[in-house]
Amino acid sequence: MAEFTHFDQHGRAHMVDVSHKEVTTRVARARAELTMNPETLRQIRQGGIKKGDVLAVAQVAAVMAVKKTSDLIPMCHPLPVTSVSVDFDYPAENRLQLEVVVQTDAKTGVEMEALTGASVGALTVYDMCKAIDRGMTVNFIGLMEKSGGKSGTYVRKDTE
Repeated sequence: MAEFTHFDQHGRAHMVDVSHKEVTTRVARARAELTMNPETLRQIRQGGIKKGDVLAVAQVAAVMAVKKTSDLIPMCHPLPVTSVSVDFDYPAENRLQLEVVVQTDAKTGVEMEALTGASVGALTVYDMCKAIDRGMTVNFIGLMEKSGGKSGTYVRKDTE
């Protein structure tokens, strides 16, 4: 197992020094999945939620969260994000998936940005729909794949 890099020689948290790393293109894809009543998902897909277009708002929230990740996660480096995409899928009548893909040309990766975007996008769906379905759950948030940098490519093996 790799050693933890966010602790100094005294065991205190610190931001990792990436000044010696090469700038490379780095991409990360993260997923969040919500489970809800089938009727809730039907209303989301048909634009029937009274607060507005849930998917459009969740998309904007995810992009905003990606751009603010270093303000939220203490040891994350601020990065020049070059691309963010947010996609939605419906793997079952009661499940909504959000996938966020983030790209940068930088000295460190964008896994946290993708995960933060997926998380905030999912929470935005919950916020917009909680009046009709308080039992919604965010069942999964995870890194699906990443590429770039010294550690190379990672692809999650337990994907559906």
